[in-house]
Amino acid sequence: MNIIKNLDSPSIFIGKQGNGIISFGSGQPDLPPPKEAIEGIDIRHDLRYGLIQGEVVLREALSKEYPTSTADNFVITNGASEALDLIFRAIGKGKVLLPKPYYYSYPPIIKLAGMEPVFLDLKEGRIDLSDFNKKVKDCKAVLINSPSNPTGRVEAIETLKEIESLTRKMNIYIISDEVYKDLIYERENYHIKGEHVITVNSFSKTYAMCGVRVGYLWSSDQSIVNKTIAIKTHTSMNTNLVAQDMALGAMNAPKEYIINQKKIWRQRRDSIYHGLCELGLDLWKPEGAFYVLPKVKKPKELVWKLYNDFKVITYLGEWFGAPDRIRLSYALDQNEIEEGLSRIKQALKEL
Repeated sequence: MNIIKNLDSPSIFIGKQGNGIISFGSGQPDLPPPKEAIEGIDIRHDLRYGLIQGEVVLREALSKEYPTSTADNFVITNGASEALDLIFRAIGKGKVLLPKPYYYSYPPIIKLAGMEPVFLDLKEGRIDLSDFNKKVKDCKAVLINSPSNPTGRVEAIETLKEIESLTRKMNIYIISDEVYKDLIYERENYHIKGEHVITVNSFSKTYAMCGVRVGYLWSSDQSIVNKTIAIKTHTSMNTNLVAQDMALGAMNAPKEYIINQKKIWRQRRDSIYHGLCELGLDLWKPEGAFYVLPKVKKPKELVWKLYNDFKVITYLGEWFGAPDRIRLSYALDQNEIEEGLSRIKQALKEL
């Protein structure tokens, strides 16, 4: 059982598949991308350097989804992760307030940019405004992720508006990570607005294009956009042009594509939520994204036992700042969800 000591990051599981493994690990949609994403791609045309900021035609298409925007307000990035990295390096020194539990890459990205993460306590998986008000005063930026990875919770619109207003008055940046904005089951997405807001999004979750690595940042503050372009010039340069063509094609998919995808995610959400509740586990009901974060006893032992003895991959809640929980993604087929739940039931009995 010494291997348990090596469960220090998801890297031990990422990419593991086949041989009867059921993975509740990575949040990678198993559903197909829209056919529009792969039609008419001219690879030979795109074997060249492109604009650091991103191709104009893609930025113009995105501007139609953001009122009063132009193509100049966007930078196309290698997934949402690069967008976050560029933003925090552009902002500079200072503290960043973020909810805990958090997506496991947030603290390292913030620290690598020379900034300091400050953690916000949650109530029932949502932001506690009283704790927010105490801690935000000393911060240079706030990072919001709604719907959340790993909790699946969606912040109330009233809470988002309060944070929007308070940070505007205090001249504090909001970085709004909205990669799951199209996967909300309870209401429409509320887009946080203002000169102090920097929005991050990607094509990975909505269009099932994780490996294509296309994301973007949006801001009405042109100085932030210019700083991120300057940094990107000396790091990754332009984002893959074939991938940008695929992203543009995906945006031409009919609305029914997203509507139908969301129906499937909701069905899977109900299945895994009720299944875990029947096993006696305590968890928040997800309202978006495709994750659950149940409380368990001996999480390290359970995660390793599930993998070693039952070929089931789950993620330690400790990686997300929730040491008494494990995280499961339900981005997999319904039959696999049911078989996985059966194996989890047996593992819990044995443990």
